[in-house]
Amino acid sequence: MTTTQPQRSQCARQLAAAARRVPRLAAFVGLDGFVDEILHVVDKRESATRFTRMPTIARLAERLAGAAGQSTNIELVRHLQKLGGNGPIMANALASMGLKVTYVGNLGWPDLHPVFTEFARRAEVHSIAPPGYTDALEFNDGKVMVGKHESLKEVTWENVQKRWSRRDFARHFGSADLVGFVNWTMLPFMSNVWEALLRELCPKLDGPRRTLFFDLADPEKRLAKDVRRALALITRFNRHFKVILGLNEKEAHEVAKALGLERPTPTPDALVALGRDLHRHVPVDTLVIHPVSYALAVSDGEVAIASGPVTDRPLITTGAGDHFNSGFCLGKLLGFDNLNSLLTGVTCSGYYVRSAKSPGVNDLIRLLKKSAVPY
Repeated sequence: MTTTQPQRSQCARQLAAAARRVPRLAAFVGLDGFVDEILHVVDKRESATRFTRMPTIARLAERLAGAAGQSTNIELVRHLQKLGGNGPIMANALASMGLKVTYVGNLGWPDLHPVFTEFARRAEVHSIAPPGYTDALEFNDGKVMVGKHESLKEVTWENVQKRWSRRDFARHFGSADLVGFVNWTMLPFMSNVWEALLRELCPKLDGPRRTLFFDLADPEKRLAKDVRRALALITRFNRHFKVILGLNEKEAHEVAKALGLERPTPTPDALVALGRDLHRHVPVDTLVIHPVSYALAVSDGEVAIASGPVTDRPLITTGAGDHFNSGFCLGKLLGFDNLNSLLTGVTCSGYYVRSAKSPGVNDLIRLLKKSAVPY
């Protein structure tokens, strides 16, 4: 399964032709917010300023397992501090590509946390609670996220209305080309927010069905009945919006487990079969699954699949999935088919992990055109 250079070139041409339309698109995203500490784990300390980094999660697991019944010391070195949370990262990426972005979430209360200052210059930002905090331990083969989530209990429909504005929320919800609700797993009252929107705002919507994107985030720690409730609510939004549900590979298997579906072996063909099965049980417009090196989308029983520009030495991995989501949604907003939307998504993610920066549209076009990049 390899995406060909002619396919990438065709996507680049379509993106270039549509680029002038991007600044006219509006996105409304929420509801989380985190301060991320990107950390490297020391394997061997060579001097006060030099160390070798622990390369894999398996190496860390071995170190921890070896300390059972004894003790050990793990040294963490800060790589950078940045805005975090699925919502802010996705919204910031959309703003970098030129969309008009409005964001509401827990970015600091009563004052905005300084890590979101630059984001607030690029987007219209409204905060309703203090941020959460994440220590992201990054490795060449993935990341371990250690979070402090106490403040996320303040992200409620009541606080959205009291600390921001019901009227303004309804205006953006009812007019944005793209609405995105992400990080359901970490927001304990997100399902209640969705129920309120379905009850209070959705019946008043008119006009064409716009795009609504959902990302559960890793639901492993949530009860299966709560996952099923969330999926049922997401499906109900399909009456009012063109709904996209985005999952990474692990999340797809966790959702399958909650639905009582068989979990296949981890091969592309098996994941395609799982994607079809999940789509039958969660009949939204488009279901997307994005492993590290490729991504697939299911609509109307048809599957599109695209490989991505992978690297074995990423500068950053925290936020890669959120960048994929922003690129995929951009493609759908521009009227691309699923294949070209997937290519836009994997290219957005690929650019980010290589550079630790969110791309603009021209950056995506250039990377799509580079035949030397391994896809």
